[in-house]
Amino acid sequence: METATYQRFPKVKIRELKDDYVKFELKQTDASMANALRRVMIAEVPTIAIDLVEIEVNSSVLNDEFIAHRLGLIPLTSERAMSMRFSRDCDACDGDGQCEFCSVEFHLRAKCIGDQTLDVTSKDLYSSDHTVVPVDFSDSGAGFENAEDQRGITIVKLRKGQELRLRAIARKGIGKDHAKWSPAATVTFMYEPEIHINEEMMETLSLEEKTSVVESSPTKVFALNPHTQQVEVVDPEAYTYDDEVLKKVEAMGKPGLIEIYAKEDSFIFTVESTGAIKASQLVINAIDVLKQKLDAVRLLEDTVEADDQFGELGAHMRGG
Repeated sequence: METATYQRFPKVKIRELKDDYVKFELKQTDASMANALRRVMIAEVPTIAIDLVEIEVNSSVLNDEFIAHRLGLIPLTSERAMSMRFSRDCDACDGDGQCEFCSVEFHLRAKCIGDQTLDVTSKDLYSSDHTVVPVDFSDSGAGFENAEDQRGITIVKLRKGQELRLRAIARKGIGKDHAKWSPAATVTFMYEPEIHINEEMMETLSLEEKTSVVESSPTKVFALNPHTQQVEVVDPEAYTYDDEVLKKVEAMGKPGLIEIYAKEDSFIFTVESTGAIKASQLVINAIDVLKQKLDAVRLLEDTVEADDQFGELGAHMRGG
């Protein structure tokens, strides 16, 4: 027996929006679509990251591989990543990955000539493309107090006489290949909780019992109104599905006093970006990637259907 299907029209409502953070509601869809969106944001939205490092001079205390690894993890502004080519698919350089269409070149030259330790940071990387540079966190509201704290991400520290010179190539990639290409610091979603309080049963409780019910929740979901002495839901989204409140009312012999359900078609997303792209752009790009994947599935289904209808003729027309 085939299950009934129907077309959904998901809706998004923005709760909070910053450059590196977005919180939004996703409604009128199911968990499979919500989780697909989460996984795409983490692993399949492309960014740009350093992928090849050629060390010319390195007399620091860190070996070449250590420095190359640190360079790869520096987030780079990646607004143009969606329009760039993957190096493996670039016909301009035959997949070499060192042309203007699929890569960006960086240079770093630093030498300590004084007695004070020299910090070599991401701001010492010079890019061949002004649109692809190390992410500047000084404007992100991180609370820097002085210019010394705005020097970028530390790569290595040099003492007098030590030197570091290198050339690096940044390429387009996705988090599925390596975590350095993931644009998401964290992406989470939860079912939107629906909490009901049986007011008639609540009236039978004493003030001490009401207080114990409120305090049984590890998070501040409930509060006791000082004027009406009634238990109220103050922040349903703070509920973590720990069932502590439900266990408490059952222990008091009052099952059904509080009922909590998860809305199966409503989700609350929290997205934090690494800074490579804005959090809002991360969500938009993820939706675009997900649409491309669904289009590929639809095309595959059409191809299979054509084979079923035309048999060997359909396969022959595709060159199979």
